[in-house]
Amino acid sequence: MAISIKEALELIEIQKLSLKKESVPLQEALGRVSARSYQATLDLPGFDNSAMDGFAVRCSDEGKEVKVVATIFAGQNVEDLQVQEEEAIKIMTGAKLPKGTEAIVPIEDVEYLGERVVLPKKIKPKSHMRTRGEDVAKGSVIVHEGQTITPYTIGLLASQGYSYIEVFRRPRVAIFATGSELVMHYEPIRGSMIYNSNTPSFLARCEELGCDVSFLGKVEDSLASIKETIQSALDADLIITSGGVSVGEADFTKEAFKAMGMEILFSKIDIKPGKPTTLGKIGDTFVLNLPGNPLAAVLNFELFGRFLINRLKGRFDPYHRPILTRAKEKITLKPGRDTIIPGFFDGESFEACQKRAPGMVSPAARMNGFVIASKEVSSLSKQLRFIPLWEFYSQEFMEIVSK
Repeated sequence: MAISIKEALELIEIQKLSLKKESVPLQEALGRVSARSYQATLDLPGFDNSAMDGFAVRCSDEGKEVKVVATIFAGQNVEDLQVQEEEAIKIMTGAKLPKGTEAIVPIEDVEYLGERVVLPKKIKPKSHMRTRGEDVAKGSVIVHEGQTITPYTIGLLASQGYSYIEVFRRPRVAIFATGSELVMHYEPIRGSMIYNSNTPSFLARCEELGCDVSFLGKVEDSLASIKETIQSALDADLIITSGGVSVGEADFTKEAFKAMGMEILFSKIDIKPGKPTTLGKIGDTFVLNLPGNPLAAVLNFELFGRFLINRLKGRFDPYHRPILTRAKEKITLKPGRDTIIPGFFDGESFEACQKRAPGMVSPAARMNGFVIASKEVSSLSKQLRFIPLWEFYSQEFMEIVSK
C-alpha cells in the first residue's frame, strides 16, 4: 500500500543517525555544519567607543559654545582624558570613549569657531555611542550545533579568535548507473540506446549539497555485477540509483538490493510522478532507488533525497520551508494523487512548466523549485506553497502540500 508524502518524510525523520565529526581550519569551514555550539570569548565591541567621527560631550552643554581640548584616534589610550563641562574632545570612529562622555555629536552637526565649537541645541544621551558587548556579549552562543557555516559566520567566529572548528563529516554518497539501454554522455551512442541524464544530474546535485560523492561507474545489467557494486558502496552513508524500481521492469536492481538484505523503509508513495520511489537501509547505509524517468527522479530526489541529505549533514534545520505565493496562471490537475509540479518562482508568482511529463529532461533545467498539489484538488490558482531548490530550510516540519 502506498504511503503519503508526510508519512514518507516522517520515516526519514525518525531514522537514528550516527554522525561523525572532524576539526577543520576556520577558512575551510564554508558550507560545513557545526558539530557543537560555540560561545563568544570576548565582548564585541570590547569597550565603549564612538560610532562616528565627532565630539565627545556632556549633554548639559547642548546649545553652548565649548572648547575643544584634545583629539582621540582609534587605538589611542584615553585613560588620562576626561570630558569636563563646557569642553569637548574630538574623536574618530572606533576610538575608545574618554571618561565623562554622555554623547557623541557628529562633526557635521557643530559650528566651528576656531578652537571652539557650538553644539546643537538638542543632544540625545548616548547618541552615536557603541557600548561594550552591545553586538556580542561574552559567553553568549554565537554558533549553534547543526548550524551551517556561511562567510559571515566565519567572520563572527574570527572576531572571537577561533581558528579551528568542529564540524560534521560530509555525507558520503555513492552513485552508479544501471540499464542496458543507457550509455554515459562520454560514450558513443548507437541504435535505440539513450544517454543517461540521471546519474550526471545527481552527481552534480549531491556535490552542490555538500556531499563527498563517488561515481562507481556503469554496472553490467546482471545480478552478480550489481550485487558486487552494492557491496563496494556500503561504506557510504547513502547509495543513489535510478530505474529498476517499477513493477515489471527488466532490471536486476531491485532484486540485487533485496539479495543484499536491504530493509525497506518505504517502496510506494501516493504521489505523481514517482510512485515507486523506494528508500531502504543495508546496515547503516541508506539506499534511495529513484524512478528511471528523469523528471520523476529529480522531483522525488528534491523532496525526499534532499531531506535525507540534510539530516546526514547534521543540520538543525533539515525540513523544507515553503514560500507562500500564487499561481501566475491557473494550474489544472487530475485529482486522485498528490502531484509535484515543477516551475519557476519570480518573487511574486509561480509559473508551472507547461511541459512536465515524467520522462522529460528539460523541465528540471528550467525550474527553480516546485509545488505539490493535494490529491483533493482539480486546480490551483491562489495560495501555493512553493518549495525552492536553493537553501531555505526550517527547524520544524511545515505543511508543504498546496490545497
